[in-house]
Amino acid sequence: MNLSNDVVSAFRDHYGAEPDIVVCAPGRVNLIGEHVDYNGGFVLPMAIERAMWMAVRYRPDQEVHLVSCDFGQTAHFNLDGFEYLKPHWCEYIKGVAHALQKRGHTLQGWDGAMLGNVPRGSGLSSSAALELAAAKAFSEVSGFPWDPVEMALVGQESENKWVGVNCGIMDQMISACGRAGHAYLLDCRSLEGTHVPLPTGVKIVILDTATRRGLVDSAYNERRQQCEEAAVFFGVELLRDVTPERFFAREKDLPELTRKRARHVITEDVRTLAAADAMRMNDSETLGRLMWESHVSLRDDFEVSNDALNTLVDLAMAHEGCLGARMTGAGFGGCAVALVREEAAAAFEREVAAAYQQATQLEPAVYVTGATDGARRLQG
Repeated sequence: MNLSNDVVSAFRDHYGAEPDIVVCAPGRVNLIGEHVDYNGGFVLPMAIERAMWMAVRYRPDQEVHLVSCDFGQTAHFNLDGFEYLKPHWCEYIKGVAHALQKRGHTLQGWDGAMLGNVPRGSGLSSSAALELAAAKAFSEVSGFPWDPVEMALVGQESENKWVGVNCGIMDQMISACGRAGHAYLLDCRSLEGTHVPLPTGVKIVILDTATRRGLVDSAYNERRQQCEEAAVFFGVELLRDVTPERFFAREKDLPELTRKRARHVITEDVRTLAAADAMRMNDSETLGRLMWESHVSLRDDFEVSNDALNTLVDLAMAHEGCLGARMTGAGFGGCAVALVREEAAAAFEREVAAAYQQATQLEPAVYVTGATDGARRLQG
């Protein structure tokens, strides 16, 4: 669903004039490679067709004026001097401006209207879409070159240092670097990435459990510490440097929980690289199997799934059109992702949603999506 016309109309209604440009940046879904980013591992996300759109008009001064159609609110700040005030959607924009200025970019003011359809709190990276759309707007208005990797780091810095959310780099990187028809194999240590084509004849289906993540911060910190303990045991900085052979030769010497956490990370890296190879070979069957094995590992070894996610994944896997499914994101609620035969996608969407609602009395949101381009200018 492209909202560019809607955001232009919103701009026109609010400012009484036409915008100069329209930009957008997508949300994302991670196909495989979960909870490995902070272990320096490999992830395989793709940019989805849901995004944040911004209609923008140049200003001759240092003021940034914004209207959020989603929140029905306005905000403004001056680029010559601004500070963090309170939790608010505008702080993400200010954080991007601050990070850009720290990197030496001279910024120009603008008027903007923003409108998005990435569900908030679902694990599809609505915040990264907002950050990269803002960065693209500043780039277009201020005239500095667009470097996707640098802009991804700007978005991450905005979230980590300004907003105060300790996220990794994956979300911003795929929102900046996505390519239509492809996922993005990202090395989270080197930040080197490779576009990998999606198999033909399949659709990616995102299944929102209608439950929101709880206990994520404490569970995240606990698992990160357990991974660090395993890395110390093996004498490496990051678990990505432990081969499966080395791990399985010494796993019995680890405490049980540490062993399980490390086993997930080490085998997940192997699965992610194998999934990229399967995609290059147009092997959707192998990709689907690896996605399912990822879910089992997240459920049993990393223990970040929950009943709603497990139910939804099991129902997806039971459908004849499904090649593979897994929880995606931090866990404890949020979304699952499924690889579905193209001809079965409509039936899958309808039948799995009905079965999940019957089983849980929760109404899931289901999104059939292709892979799209990263942050970009659409018109103007």
